[in-house]
Amino acid sequence: MSRRGSGGKKGDGPLVSVVTATYNRAHYLPGTIESVLRQTYPHLEHHVVDDGSADNTKEAIASYLEDSRLKYHIQSNRGQAVARNVGLAHAKGEYICFLDSDNLWERDKVESQLGEFEAHPEADVVYGDIQAIDEEGKPLDIPNMTRYSGQITEMLLRDNFVSFNTAMIRRRCYEELGGLDERIRRADDYEFFLRYSTRFRFLYVPKVYVQYRIQRKQISSNKEARFESNRSILENFMKQHPELVSEETRKTAWCHFYTRRGRHRASTANYSGALGDYFRAIGYRPANVVPWRAILRMLLLWRQKKWKLEKVS
Repeated sequence: MSRRGSGGKKGDGPLVSVVTATYNRAHYLPGTIESVLRQTYPHLEHHVVDDGSADNTKEAIASYLEDSRLKYHIQSNRGQAVARNVGLAHAKGEYICFLDSDNLWERDKVESQLGEFEAHPEADVVYGDIQAIDEEGKPLDIPNMTRYSGQITEMLLRDNFVSFNTAMIRRRCYEELGGLDERIRRADDYEFFLRYSTRFRFLYVPKVYVQYRIQRKQISSNKEARFESNRSILENFMKQHPELVSEETRKTAWCHFYTRRGRHRASTANYSGALGDYFRAIGYRPANVVPWRAILRMLLLWRQKKWKLEKVS
């Protein structure tokens, strides 16, 4: 479609708004901005919201402000969700996307997703896969999660598989259900998509849209805090939408949650915490083999480590 080619006029096709919240990411933010401004689909605007950075963010992106599509907003440090909502409040596009300030889009991300919306007019949110990269930008061999299309609430209660950085959302969805919950400091994207899943249809496209950077200092690296946030989000959602969450769905969701957290705790050698989580998972779903297998795996790894230590001593 000629209206989406890189050589097309800036005014061709629907406007796409991109929102990036940033905090002390001067080293990575220029690359993030370039990945947006160099999209093969040019009719877009990029709202970068600086959440009170204390580094040289403003100087690092100064040259990019020559492109009128880039809009730079500065606020005092109020949190990621607030910054994202500031960007949403300024967005004028028919479609809305988010991109974290240390990640990169594939060049045809916007063009490809607009094509999916044309081919699937029933879809409200289009999303896809990521390529994990390290702090230097080298690819990591981390498989993508299993993802789903359609009415995804039941599956989403088991885990957050919608990649925030890959999603493109029709503006009317935001107008109907609002932006991010500013009370949530971590995993605000999970609450956002759970809420949207109650009313809108999702379309998963098995295509890599984003290079997702794995960093030691990023918010999601605090896994215990993130799990606690997820637990609170699940609990609140189930209370607010009892008509959508049957007793069987609730039990399955908690079984998956405690199994996931148990695996994390086992990976950090918190074996007692992991065992407690596994047994809580089994309490919700005694016949589910997943937590039982996780217990067996943990015991085998623990025994293997103990054997190695005994051998050394």
